Amino acid sequence: MAVLVTGGAGYIGSHMVLALHDAGEEAVVLDDLSTGFPWAVPDDVPLVEGDIADAALVAKIIAEYDVTAVAHFAARIVVPESVADPLGYYLANTVKSRALIEAVVTAGIRDFVFSSTAAVYGNTTVSPVPEDAPLAPVSPYGRSKLMTEWMLADAAQAHGLRYVVLRYFNVAGADPAGRSGQSTPHATHLIKVACQAALGLRPGLDVFGTDYPTPDGSCVRDYIQVTDLAEAHLAALAHLRGGGASGIYNCGYGRGYSVLEVAEAVKRISGVDFPVRLAPRRAGDPASIVADVRRIRADLGWVPTRADLDGIVMQALAWERELLAREGA
Repeated sequence: MAVLVTGGAGYIGSHMVLALHDAGEEAVVLDDLSTGFPWAVPDDVPLVEGDIADAALVAKIIAEYDVTAVAHFAARIVVPESVADPLGYYLANTVKSRALIEAVVTAGIRDFVFSSTAAVYGNTTVSPVPEDAPLAPVSPYGRSKLMTEWMLADAAQAHGLRYVVLRYFNVAGADPAGRSGQSTPHATHLIKVACQAALGLRPGLDVFGTDYPTPDGSCVRDYIQVTDLAEAHLAALAHLRGGGASGIYNCGYGRGYSVLEVAEAVKRISGVDFPVRLAPRRAGDPASIVADVRRIRADLGWVPTRADLDGIVMQALAWERELLAREGA
């Protein structure tokens, strides 16, 4: 029996594969490698290069590896890019997810964990934001993910699929053992960008918007360490396998940091006073979004152990140095 991990060669997906591997679980990865890396997948985990919308390929993988559950990470994830290319995002995140869900239902798979996003809440004024807050995404990225949530709910009603939707807040950091991290060179994740600036890989850090209604005027986000997030997926799988009901859960720590606070943390830990440039707001960015995490802790028993901004920054810096060493090898 195996868990099919779509997008398992990417940032968050590769950490899920590591978590499954460390737990003694069988996994198989399906990834088109558009943003993923084959070396991010352990050598003894099968990696199939292909499209999640290829129903015949998905059916073949399910049969060949005796797949009993799916963890779906494959997606495009950059909010400003989604504003510029909405149709591309609806194709990658919604249309292809629909094809994957159909293939899974056809194969009789019952357990499905979906990688969603706090972007479904939009410019919420509730803090911390609970799962039953109004859903009003302000970007095509958020809307594309919300539509997939709706499809899962409808498929569950019609076909008996059981699912857990995990709405991520801002994922950061790297595997504490140094096996994987955020590896896309031009990723837009704040902590990665700040670490690259500290290492001289970027000319500095742009802060998009300093006039938000927050303590220092910059956006506030809830940063969740990526291995903690992977372990939330393991908890979701255990919940479904134990007969638990389908559900939607926030994944964060319930504590926010501003962009300027993150920049100062990276400067302090790296010892580098890199340039910070103030820039206009970006389309689609809410001012502040922090998770209410009571539901996931109560229902899934998930207890994060890495909720430390300095530790997350140290991991991210170490991973950037590892990537530099790989390039120089």
